[in-house]
Amino acid sequence: MRAVVTRVTEASVTVGDEVTGAIDEPGLLVLLGIHVDDDVTKAATMARKLHEARILRDEESCATTGAPLLVVSQFTLYGDTRKGRRPSWTAAARPELAEPLVTAVVDALRERGARVETGRFGAMMAVRSVNDGPFTLLIEV
Repeated sequence: MRAVVTRVTEASVTVGDEVTGAIDEPGLLVLLGIHVDDDVTKAATMARKLHEARILRDEESCATTGAPLLVVSQFTLYGDTRKGRRPSWTAAARPELAEPLVTAVVDALRERGARVETGRFGAMMAVRSVNDGPFTLLIEV
């Protein structure tokens, strides 16, 4: 499981004309990719890492500040571009595996008390964000 995490001052996801998720205060934008070998144990670990990562201002976390997270599924995080000009998606989980695991991460975050907004799995989404820093990192489990 892989997440590209950006500290933001605001972020939103729109599908068509509908805003499916938005945060209008400092928090984290999480682009979440699921690997073919991932399972619910990794989902719980990812949720803990995201919630407790001390990457907000003053080395705070969403757990300590109550800052929101916007989680967006992103299968392209497992695109392999080492050969040729077209990415290979063989490491990315198929939708029937990936969707429940994205949901498991979101559910685990909420169980921890996190405020979570989401995109819409499998949809063509427009993601807008205002980076804070900018500060972006990769979290893998």
